[in-house]
Amino acid sequence: MSWTNESIIEEFVLLCFSDQPWLEFPLFVVFLTSYIVTIFGNFNIILVSRLDPKLHTPMYFFLTNLSVIDLCYITCTVPQLLVNLRSMRKVISYGGCVVQLYMFLALGATECVLLPVMSLDRFVAICRPLHYSVIMHQRFCLQLAAVSWIIGFGNSVWLSILTLQLPRCGHYVIDHFLCEVPAMLKLSCVDTTANEAELFFGSVVFHLVPLTLILISYAFIAQAILKIQSAEGRQKAFGTCGSHLIVVSVFYGTAISMYLLPPSPQSQNRRKTASLFYGIISPMLNPLIYTLRNKEVKEAYKRLVKRVLLTKK
Repeated sequence: MSWTNESIIEEFVLLCFSDQPWLEFPLFVVFLTSYIVTIFGNFNIILVSRLDPKLHTPMYFFLTNLSVIDLCYITCTVPQLLVNLRSMRKVISYGGCVVQLYMFLALGATECVLLPVMSLDRFVAICRPLHYSVIMHQRFCLQLAAVSWIIGFGNSVWLSILTLQLPRCGHYVIDHFLCEVPAMLKLSCVDTTANEAELFFGSVVFHLVPLTLILISYAFIAQAILKIQSAEGRQKAFGTCGSHLIVVSVFYGTAISMYLLPPSPQSQNRRKTASLFYGIISPMLNPLIYTLRNKEVKEAYKRLVKRVLLTKK
């Protein structure tokens, strides 16, 4: 560890799970497995959504965006974590920490905006079915996706700069397995009340507001579904919404526990656990939820396999 003065740090120490060394190898196996499953599952969703013409719809366009977010999300955290779990020196370079901090914030904020966009798509499909193709046209879907990415990455620039400009006075040990804002704020040797207030405000805007919009959308969706006469129609409508609601519950539940719950003696362990779900478990579960519960995706996989087998004959 070396630096030219107290304010210029070349690398940070990530404590990860050093207080429980017996957990490191089992966690390494779990995270490596999660990483492989996430890469495979999300890549498959992207592939089948692009190759099957029947899935060229707004719903699967937004699902493809979600899969891209999840692929980037887990890639910006897990490889470094795997290296540190099997290394005596659990460090990350200053540049790597900056990139990880920025990407973790940007991808999380993008998903926060994309999930209510996906609920809007389901609202129009179920509550305004006759106008669906007119409202959710290709250009509008592209604009919604672009706005989600721009807002997410723009918000990350603001919060990252506010966090990184704080003086650390030579503090370089991060009690976490990744570089994220609350853990980085603890390194500062000045009062961070203003930064914590800004983080709280941003969390309300990006977590509670989108979640409220989603719940309002699904209140109208539930009313519309209950008016459907056939049991098969109701089951199909609930099926297309159920996967999204599970994803929303996992994502926002862990995000709120990370950023909005008041601090407690166990808050650091709670943050680590929440970060695991937020950045690792959730990206792994998303493709499993959408493929296991979605009949259209299953049928698309079958058609794709048949096409591959026929081309080999």
